Amino acid sequence: MYLRRTQRRTKDGGAVGYLQLAHNVWDRASRQSRVRVIHSFGREDELDRAAIVRLIGSLQRVLEPGEALEASADQDLRFIESRPMGGALVLDGLWRRLGIDTVMAGLLQGRRLDAAAERVLFALVANRALEPSSKLAATGWVSERAWIDGLDDVTDDACYRAMDWLLEIEEQLCERVYWQTADLLNLEVDLLFFDTTSTYFETDRPDEPVVGEDGDVTPSFRSYGHSKDHRPDLPQVRIGMAVTRTGIPIRVWCWPGNQSEQELIRQVKDDLRSWKLSRVVWVADRGFQSAENRRYLQRCGGHYIVGEKLRGESKEAAAALARQGRYRTVAGNLQIKEVVLDDGTMRDRFVICRNPEQAERDQHVRDELIAQLQTQIAGSDKLNVDDRAKLHARLKTKRGLARFLRTTSTGLLRIDRGAVSAEEHLDGKYLLRSSDPTLSAEDIALGYKQLLQVERGWRDLKSTLDLRPVYHRREDRIRAHVLLCWLALLLIRIIEHETSDTWRNIRNETQRLHLGTFTGPAGTCQQRTELTTRQRDILHTLQ
Repeated sequence: MYLRRTQRRTKDGGAVGYLQLAHNVWDRASRQSRVRVIHSFGREDELDRAAIVRLIGSLQRVLEPGEALEASADQDLRFIESRPMGGALVLDGLWRRLGIDTVMAGLLQGRRLDAAAERVLFALVANRALEPSSKLAATGWVSERAWIDGLDDVTDDACYRAMDWLLEIEEQLCERVYWQTADLLNLEVDLLFFDTTSTYFETDRPDEPVVGEDGDVTPSFRSYGHSKDHRPDLPQVRIGMAVTRTGIPIRVWCWPGNQSEQELIRQVKDDLRSWKLSRVVWVADRGFQSAENRRYLQRCGGHYIVGEKLRGESKEAAAALARQGRYRTVAGNLQIKEVVLDDGTMRDRFVICRNPEQAERDQHVRDELIAQLQTQIAGSDKLNVDDRAKLHARLKTKRGLARFLRTTSTGLLRIDRGAVSAEEHLDGKYLLRSSDPTLSAEDIALGYKQLLQVERGWRDLKSTLDLRPVYHRREDRIRAHVLLCWLALLLIRIIEHETSDTWRNIRNETQRLHLGTFTGPAGTCQQRTELTTRQRDILHTLQ
């Protein structure tokens, strides 16, 4: 049996094709093969293709699965490749929902830049979220292992040009993306959490300062400074991030490794002032609690919640800790007590937070330190003056032990029971200061606790998105690299927020969706794998 095609001439001289299901039979009388038409499908241009699909499906039901596959396969059709497409599909869908493609297209108008710059930047962001690599390696990822809608391949030069352009449009892009995100998620920005981290570079030498034609000196970007990765021996840059109470990163900044805290907080506040946000309370950790920073955060009606150093030199903090009063439990293992200090010129609210479980851990650690110190100084009374001085100097280098060590008037080494008692008073506690008179003590405590959202963002930047190693040495490329990481973090946070699942789980499931490429005599075609129930649910949720 086979499909037979015949052709007839029309009155106007044209040709019309007809399709028939035919079978050749042997005619003994004429001693030749004759065509027997089993069914006529009619004119080829008026073919009921849906009916043919149903007929094929009906015929396949009487075959074994292997026989059906072999019968339907074109012997000349070749399977070329298969690429994961689900992760990029999900990211690109959200990228377009946020209008990032539209924003970039608008900013691209009138520029002498490849129209595919937006697609190149999306590919670099998707690479961060799916398979982090260098920009050079990302070009191979796009052309060989990934599916990026509208971008079959890309060169490293195109990547660097797109990154340079991204840095040029940073201000407009960040603000427009923020408002698009706020509309999509109905974001509450009454609390903004701000924190900084550092990242180091595998080089022995920091950048040299740049002297301009006018004599002004631009400080080096990769420079020595405080390292939160415990690598003070290597040049650093500092990165700041502002996050909403739901963990959505709305802006990122990048500074030289030795930039002061005052300069950081001023730039952040000034940059966001133009966004005309409504009432905002800034939440920051103890690194930003200086009086100058607090005053700056209060400009234009702003307020703050900052952590205070328990062992610092602040007289207000000491007075707050000395106040008597009862704690009340507000959430789980969190207990709070509020203290208001008013000296007539400035009214600050202090909230003392206490975690009973952490208090037990603090006591356990201290008991071990004191036992260790007691062992170290046991028998030291019998040492001569020089040996005892050497022991004292050695113990002073160990911060955990040194704070509980004292010397008598005769130079003997003893446990400082006063210091032990003072530390017991601080077990499980941390101190918060706020300028906002309208927030409840509970809101202040729980708001500061959400600062952990920023710390989670740092972890994801450094692990999931592989912020480091940074394969760039120029300041502009480093800044653009950080922006790409921020855009990737923004996308995965929104996906996690909408699906109530981790990006790791979403990525693993969606990357099982593949796009296969086939080629044959009629040309090349592509076919994706069937959606699983979980993939269908994810795509439906993120529509």
